[in-house]
Amino acid sequence: MNTNTIAIEQGLAGRLLSAPALRTLPLLALCAAYIQGPIVKLLDFSGAIAEMEHFGLLPAPLLAAAIIAFELAMSALIVTGYWRWIGALALAVFTFGATWIALRYWDLPPGPTQSMAMNAFFEHIGLAGAFVFVAANDLPGRRTSGAAKHRFGRDAATGIHRG
Repeated sequence: MNTNTIAIEQGLAGRLLSAPALRTLPLLALCAAYIQGPIVKLLDFSGAIAEMEHFGLLPAPLLAAAIIAFELAMSALIVTGYWRWIGALALAVFTFGATWIALRYWDLPPGPTQSMAMNAFFEHIGLAGAFVFVAANDLPGRRTSGAAKHRFGRDAATGIHRG
């Protein structure tokens, strides 16, 4: 490949990847479980309470309500860009903690159930890592809480890279 071909491909890729929809959709996908889960919990609040009780989290109704509000609020911060780094770090810590509580594969007997729990455990650790990545890419140079400044190292108003 010659230099001109690489520049054209990078230019096209850069334009596609910096399109607002292609910056928002991956963030929405990353938060999908934290949007869908609370909606399901709201529609079946008694199930949400039973889930809290199953994991020994008491008082279950209060914690279920708090988790619903927390997941929706942090997802909104991430997707809208307002204090994205705070939302991302909060969901990273929450995901790690919830994973530690719910997917204790090391306590299970060897077999398919343990393997499935282990896979889910490490998938969730990866998800927590993705939230840390989002926070790390949002935080540098951020001076305000406004969404228009420094999204993923770019000034959203101009598209100029700031990192």
